[in-house]
Parts: sequence; structure tokens; C-alpha cells
Amino acid sequence: MNDAKWYVAHTYSGYERNVSGAVLKAADTRKMRELIQETTIPTEQVTEIGQDGKKRTIERLIYPGYVFIKMVATDPQAWHLVRNVRGVTGFIGEQNKPVPLTDSEIESLGVERKGGVQLTYDIGDEVKVIDGPLEDFTAKVVSISAEDGRVKVLVPMAGRDIEAELDLDQIIKL
Repeated sequence: MNDAKWYVAHTYSGYERNVSGAVLKAADTRKMRELIQETTIPTEQVTEIGQDGKKRTIERLIYPGYVFIKMVATDPQAWHLVRNVRGVTGFIGEQNKPVPLTDSEIESLGVERKGGVQLTYDIGDEVKVIDGPLEDFTAKVVSISAEDGRVKVLVPMAGRDIEAELDLDQIIKL
């Protein structure tokens, strides 16, 4: 149907996947699939650097507690079906009535977002360099530029601190 638009349902934390599946299953059971067409939970692939220095790629929810639903909400049965699914607390909108998202809002919400490196350290933390010419040195983080994928550290060497710029994944927190 051309009247289907994207809406956002608020869920209990941790229930996003359950709600997504339950909404589609209820729509199939009640033969309302033309009214409730699709659900999605925006996720991103993130490279996480563990304490052991190993990289792991994990899938993380971009908006925990929310499920995007493409449906025809002008039919009250459709939004009542979603609202009565276990784990749904309501819709994003005015007075708990669903308000459709615009195409630009859907695009800007990052449904197709690229992943990044999840940092386990912060400015001021003591870190260990795990790669490059300073490997095995201990350093202190002075600035982080996640956009550039770089971090500045102070490395104690020959009785004084030397500033070095490294990639985000070249260090781990001590």
C-alpha cells in the first residue's frame, strides 16, 4: 500500500528484537500484513578493542528502546495491534498517537550508518601501545579525534614525555 509510512514504537529496554518479531507475527496471524509491512531495528557494526588488545566486531543498537515500523496507521486496528504487543510502551508522537517520520528523518536517523571503533579508554587514562614503533610502551591519553581515527598520547621516554599521534586501535587501556 502506498499509504504506509515509518513510525517509531518505544519498547522496554532489551525487548527490541522480541517486539519486532511479535509485531510481524501478530500482523500475519490477524491477516493484517498489508497494514503492517515491515519492522526494523537500526544497528551498526562496531569494532571493539578489548582489554586483551584483540579487535572484535559487534552489532550494536543505534537507538536502544525503539523499533521502526512501516505501517498504515490511519487504520486504528494497525496501531492498536502494535500498541498491544508485549514490550511496547507507546508510539513516538503527540499524546501517544503515532506521527509518521519524513523521508529526511528516516535518512538522518542513520539506518544505514557505518560502524566505528568503540573506545575502551578516555582522556587522562593510562594505556599500552600494542602496535607500531612504540609497541609495549605505556602512555597517557591527552586527546582523542574519533572522526580522524587518531589519538594523541604522552609517552615517557628518556626522562621526559614525548607526544605521539597514533591510530585509535593501536592502544588499549591498562
